[in-house]
Amino acid sequence: MDLIELLKAALFGLVEGITEWLPISSTGHMLLLDQFVKLNVSKDFWDMFLVVIQLGAILAVCVLFFRQLNPFSFKKTKEEKRGTWRLWGQVIVACLPAAVIGIPLDDWMEEHLGSPFVVAGALIVYGIAFIVIENLRESNGRRSAGAHFSNAGSKGGLALTSDENARVQSVQELGWGTALGIGAFQILSIVPGTSRSGSTIIGGLLLGCSRAVAAEFTFYLAIPVMVGASGLRLVKYFLKGNTFTSSEFAILGVGCVVAFVVSILAIRFLMNFVKKHDFKPFGWYRIVLGIAVIAYFLLAR
Repeated sequence: MDLIELLKAALFGLVEGITEWLPISSTGHMLLLDQFVKLNVSKDFWDMFLVVIQLGAILAVCVLFFRQLNPFSFKKTKEEKRGTWRLWGQVIVACLPAAVIGIPLDDWMEEHLGSPFVVAGALIVYGIAFIVIENLRESNGRRSAGAHFSNAGSKGGLALTSDENARVQSVQELGWGTALGIGAFQILSIVPGTSRSGSTIIGGLLLGCSRAVAAEFTFYLAIPVMVGASGLRLVKYFLKGNTFTSSEFAILGVGCVVAFVVSILAIRFLMNFVKKHDFKPFGWYRIVLGIAVIAYFLLAR
């Protein structure tokens, strides 16, 4: 077993664990890292690895939010259990747009939109979107002078307002229409470089959620999406007649374990960060990275 390959897998797990939850595009970073660090594996294994490594990341959500997500807890009242089942219902409803549109387009998008320039473009565009949205929230918050800026979010419209005046201040206050709307934004993430967490966080902000609620619901929404995507990719992998060698199994295992550990730290960081800061630093990071990617690949030609 090649130690170097295991170290490479650990590096990919590190990048996955950080970028899956911060709104800066995990797939984009993984594709870019692949330009500089190549795993010595087949193309079929790499395509599968790129998706299935997310299982380590999603396990971190299940561990950190186990109480909130567990409807069978003996410590919960009947009302709290009903609330948990309601949350799961909203998560499933929110997944429907991506399932209906994203799954049929998955292979086509991977084949045609995986270039570094597409990734860079998506990084820049949604980086600008984060900055513009946060600036509008600040402006509207100042105008509201301590009152709610808009109730449009409860009617399916946009509700850009400051965080303290956001209509939805906890996941328990999330409406079914808002959950579905956030899920619809997830469709944007089929373009590499967009960021699944970034697209749903933007959706949450536009629909009147506080930053913490937008981030937390994004974590929950990832569970069925990432488990489903990983399962689908494994099925495709094995249907092609592929199997795991001991080395490939170790590479996938190391990547998932590292992604799990790093994801726990990244999720805790983000939840603490959004309590005191906005998302503009992530927007600027995306813009700078996107410009650097374009410059690098133009010079490399």
